[in-house]
Amino acid sequence: MQRIWFPLLASLAIGGTASAQGECAQCKVWNEDQAPFQIYGNTYYVGTHGLSSVLVTSPQGHILIDGALPESAPLIQQHIEKLGFRLSDVKVILNSHVHFDHAGGIAELQKRSGAKVVASDIAAKALSNGKSSEDDPQFALLPPFTPSKDVAALGAQKSVSVGPLTLNVVHTPGHTPGGTTWTWKSCEGERCLNMVYGDSLNAISDKTFKYSGDARYPQASANMRASIAAFESMPCDILVAAHPEFTGLWSVFDQQGKGDRTKLVDATACKRYAAGGKTRFEQRLQSEK
Repeated sequence: MQRIWFPLLASLAIGGTASAQGECAQCKVWNEDQAPFQIYGNTYYVGTHGLSSVLVTSPQGHILIDGALPESAPLIQQHIEKLGFRLSDVKVILNSHVHFDHAGGIAELQKRSGAKVVASDIAAKALSNGKSSEDDPQFALLPPFTPSKDVAALGAQKSVSVGPLTLNVVHTPGHTPGGTTWTWKSCEGERCLNMVYGDSLNAISDKTFKYSGDARYPQASANMRASIAAFESMPCDILVAAHPEFTGLWSVFDQQGKGDRTKLVDATACKRYAAGGKTRFEQRLQSEK
């Protein structure tokens, strides 16, 4: 199946028309409302039009991935409730990476739900502090956000479970040191598909950072290559990226949540996502010469 994928403009992808003073020229666009919809089985899109958030449900409790912007939290709650679920049944909140446009709403959603927040060891520190660490390539561009309480670090855990739900950890650093991709299975009848919530593969930064070698984050290049390789090899039937337009989600669904969700099934999705990330990464390295 052919589908158009829409690359983000550099200014949009850089978390970053944001400045250290907390300005965000893209936040209004990112936070435009988006009617929620079923992706497949027990997996639902509950984010805004510009920033993904995904709910995975079970009778024993739900798992939410990403909280978008600080001002997105009420919208995400409304979307969950519009689908017939309760925010109080969200037991765990996960994160892709700790930039304000994906982690900014987590503290408020945790407060409203009472959920446990779980993240990679590096990300857990940032979520607890409400700001990214200095080794983040975009550090100089990133405003702080409200810290979350009692964040659990993954350590050596390979998965996170709530009742019958099990979401698997795929560490995908490079865009940030603690970046994480999440995979799981969702079923309709006897047909179960491999679901992927993909972290960013964009090698973008503030003005001083060099992916070709930088004391702030010496492993950045090796980490990015390893993360690209992880996407190339992971089982993948439906991919939703942290920025939804990066995988052409809005070529399938409209802003009212209407669309043919069967078109989301694409066994080549993660490989193509990796290919796009690899191309952009090589371009970035060339630009640093």
